Amino acid sequence: MSKRTLFHWSRAFIAGPALGLLASAALGQAEVAGQAAATGTPVPKAISVSQKQLDAADKDGANFLHSNMSYAQTRFYPAALINTGNVARLRPAFNFQTEVLESMETAPIVVDGVMYITTSYNHVYALDAVTGKEFWHYKHKMGPVTTFCCGPNNRGVAVMGDRLYMGTLDAKLLAFDAKTGKVLWSTQIGDPELGYSETMAPVAVDGKILIGTNGGEYGIRGFVKAFDANDGKLLWTFDTVPEKGHEGVWAVTDATQRDLHRNIEAEKAQLAKGSDFYKTLGGGVWMAPAVDRESNTAFFVVGNPSPDLYGAERPGDNLYTDSMVAVDLNTGAYKWHFQYVPHDVWDLDAVSPVILTEAMGKDGKMRKVAIHGGKTGHVYVHDRATGELIRFSEAMVPQENMWVLPTKDGARMLPGANGGVEWSPMAINPKLRLAYAANLHQPMTYHVEESKYPGGKLWLGGAFKVIPAEKQWGRLAAVNLDTGKLAWKFDTDEPLIGGVLATGGDLVFNGEGNGLFRAFDAKTGKKLWEYQCGAGVNAPPVSYVVGGKQYVAVAAGGNTQIDFKRGNSVMVFALP
Repeated sequence: MSKRTLFHWSRAFIAGPALGLLASAALGQAEVAGQAAATGTPVPKAISVSQKQLDAADKDGANFLHSNMSYAQTRFYPAALINTGNVARLRPAFNFQTEVLESMETAPIVVDGVMYITTSYNHVYALDAVTGKEFWHYKHKMGPVTTFCCGPNNRGVAVMGDRLYMGTLDAKLLAFDAKTGKVLWSTQIGDPELGYSETMAPVAVDGKILIGTNGGEYGIRGFVKAFDANDGKLLWTFDTVPEKGHEGVWAVTDATQRDLHRNIEAEKAQLAKGSDFYKTLGGGVWMAPAVDRESNTAFFVVGNPSPDLYGAERPGDNLYTDSMVAVDLNTGAYKWHFQYVPHDVWDLDAVSPVILTEAMGKDGKMRKVAIHGGKTGHVYVHDRATGELIRFSEAMVPQENMWVLPTKDGARMLPGANGGVEWSPMAINPKLRLAYAANLHQPMTYHVEESKYPGGKLWLGGAFKVIPAEKQWGRLAAVNLDTGKLAWKFDTDEPLIGGVLATGGDLVFNGEGNGLFRAFDAKTGKKLWEYQCGAGVNAPPVSYVVGGKQYVAVAAGGNTQIDFKRGNSVMVFALP
């Protein structure tokens, strides 16, 4: 059905049939047998990215080395060759078309004029970043079972040394030779038959590859894992649902101190009957962790509990779902967490990746902070060392009837289950003290039904349905980091999902599901340029410089989750 009429759930779920046993290694054990080989020719230069380069990526005016620009994930690209004065002259430099006509959420990685992109179903391409010439192409040989939510997407590779790293829909982590595309090792990190899959871009740091897991809609037990970059051996695991203490503190309000309408007495009575539901409590980690090298800390946000809407099956606060979590980079040991929506029964989970920056504290002094754009429509600002919530922004989208409990017939509440800010990465401009967030407005009704664990199958415990008579739209919002006030907003015809890029030229780039890719004045929100890409622009843009010329690249492949027009292009723009 059209997205304008009815959704039984706002995400699209696709599950491959169980055709046999997994033809993969045991969890955490590396192997390479059975992997497909890349086709094409090697990259005509040596590829090598040092840890020093990765650490300094925020100041790198040539490359784009992390899926979100830097370990701090600011998505602020420092080059200013393209700026407010000349962006109106931006033109296509090339359009690279992949083999896969399906949703694209990749953030290209660019190293010394070589671009690496991924597609749905885990294809990887190595391209000339100036001409679009293809060097090599890898097609993943998928295992016999895939079970995944929200489309067969992949959000990009990580690079470190002379290697690339990618997670796969059949829950593997692969290492590639960046020059040739040869698979160097493969590690099974979750069981697809139980609902585990991978769409996030990994993070490469200090000899480790960090990756979380999808599957909160299937009754998985979420995690973030670290693997040895050299051989794929498991180094540590942080379970996003603890065996003990997952009930939390029995909070009765959300992060903004609004009543969650919980029946704590009934929940405690249910908990007394047993607490082993932690094994299927969800808590997927959709997006790349941020890394603070100074404090040796990884920060990530955790998604919804399972089942999504039927809370009686999972009494308590359901830690660490719907939370920002900080862990030790070397060991995975817990440091702190902050939960936004305890006992979430609305699927308003935390998904947009953490950004590390500075903001004014309550005392008026600048503090190191970790920020997150929520599906609730707020930007949350936390003290980086303690997790203390310093402030939350004005609501960027309408909020109504929060937090009404889902009913059998459906209860209307805004935001709908997609947000606010979905998985879309935000960007900041540290000079302007602004954060830029891509929001969507999709009025929905929330429906609940009793539902027992179905054994790795889709487990919602109800549905959320778009209200056909109510208009859906998007909003690019600029939020002042020091006050939480909205500095400007730009409304769009279609709900926004995909991500934002800010640049040193005081520009903000963002795309829309109708194919329009735009540049805005970072200070005022004035639209300065747009281009029709022919398919939904629902991926995070990137920028890079080669030969003294700045380029802006974005995937135009549409989106499964909101059913935007599919395509197979990566569009690259430059000044004439």
